[in-house]
Amino acid sequence: MKALTLLVVLAMHVGCSLAQEADLPNDFLSKAFYKQRREELREKLPANSVAVFFANPIRNRAKDVNYVYHQDPDFFYLTGYKEPNALLLVFKEKQSASNGREYDEILFAQPRNEQAEMWNGRRLGASGVKDLLGIEQAFNNSEFRKYNLDFSKFSSVLFFDFLNDVRNDPRDSSDLYDLIAQFKVKSNYPDKSSKTLTVEPVKNNLDVQSLGKIMDNLRGIKTQEEIEMIRKAVRISCAGQAEVMKAMRPGMSEREIQGIHEFVFKKYQAEDLGYPSIVGAGHNGCILHYIDNYKPNISNKELILMDLGAEFHGYTADITRTIPVNGKFSPEQKLIYELVLKAQEEAMKICKPGTPFSELYKATRITIDKGLKELGIIQNESDKHMFYPHGCCHHIGLDVHDRGPYEKLEENMVITIEPGIYIPENSNCDKKWWGIAVRIEDDYLITRDGYEHLSASGPRTVKDIEATMKLSSPLDSFVLPDLDKK
Repeated sequence: MKALTLLVVLAMHVGCSLAQEADLPNDFLSKAFYKQRREELREKLPANSVAVFFANPIRNRAKDVNYVYHQDPDFFYLTGYKEPNALLLVFKEKQSASNGREYDEILFAQPRNEQAEMWNGRRLGASGVKDLLGIEQAFNNSEFRKYNLDFSKFSSVLFFDFLNDVRNDPRDSSDLYDLIAQFKVKSNYPDKSSKTLTVEPVKNNLDVQSLGKIMDNLRGIKTQEEIEMIRKAVRISCAGQAEVMKAMRPGMSEREIQGIHEFVFKKYQAEDLGYPSIVGAGHNGCILHYIDNYKPNISNKELILMDLGAEFHGYTADITRTIPVNGKFSPEQKLIYELVLKAQEEAMKICKPGTPFSELYKATRITIDKGLKELGIIQNESDKHMFYPHGCCHHIGLDVHDRGPYEKLEENMVITIEPGIYIPENSNCDKKWWGIAVRIEDDYLITRDGYEHLSASGPRTVKDIEATMKLSSPLDSFVLPDLDKK
């Protein structure tokens, strides 16, 4: 009876069926969305080929605790399946089953297991994949060992080789390690006699190059359903930035600021972070991917750089704001901030279909170099320097640095524009500039004739930031007892 009840609850887990379950969201992407993604992949596959996708491995955090599982974005993009220990095959042409039926895709899922589900949550199993994800040919992953498919008959077997750590659970003969090992034996993979999953040059019909470009072209152009997911992630992230501006006070810690952002994310139902939160005050802002967020007491005169993105139903935003801790930019801070803002707006002017990605960066670089020279921070616009050490644009979607082609902008791409200036302590310039780090990052949908500024609700001009920081915050009255007192 318990198993039957669990199965009934499980049947409400994904896609449109969620609308019938009061305690679950009703806005997940539907199985029709994922089916269309597989059909578009199939159209791009070469003749007589099969594309092979493995689920992401489980990652160990410490001893018997694993990291929170996150599905491989390509696997999720094609299926909506969120569980580990799975394998997806997408065939270019129809295949014939032993019963005479034809199929062009098959998924091997981890099986139902009542005891495991009691500890770690519900599983779809093969029946759930069929009913809720719409993949008719679905089997438990233990069946892959028996699956009689000769991979050598295909002109191309396209897959991503595993260049990362995949651990073997000796108690589970159908975990990801064993699925990969079985695939390599079945497909005559060059290292099939090895006891480890090492990588060797591809031979025969195995192709580890082509699938990446195919998926780049698919995922780089967003559907309307995906755009709506990104919109929600962006709106939530902008709300976090605005609330932190209201709550910011000298003496707060980087960790406290991070917590306010992430509280807002959760309040508005973002399941996760798109990437580790970056909250760097003063010279910490000069570390591009600073994620320690340890500084306990932010001083009155510092800027704080905040680069955070909410992940909503798998899709992430990527927004950065830099604000003065005391609510008012100093003259030097304002000059650097407005130079970065000008660089971003120069790129925005040419943000439209047909513009090469390189031109966006060029626009920001020319503006920043000219401005740094005018401020006396560099001697000549052609000087090599590290005050602007990164690019300015990338795709966002299921990954914060999402898949997508980087030749020219196309309609329905979603990208960032994120110029920055970072002047560490002891830089070769007047010390009045030391410790100033500014990055402004916004998210944009490329439209037919230009762009839509998705993150415009996050205050970004000096005037708007200073005005927002004068507003009251609901956290003003939130006081925690001194934890250091006994």
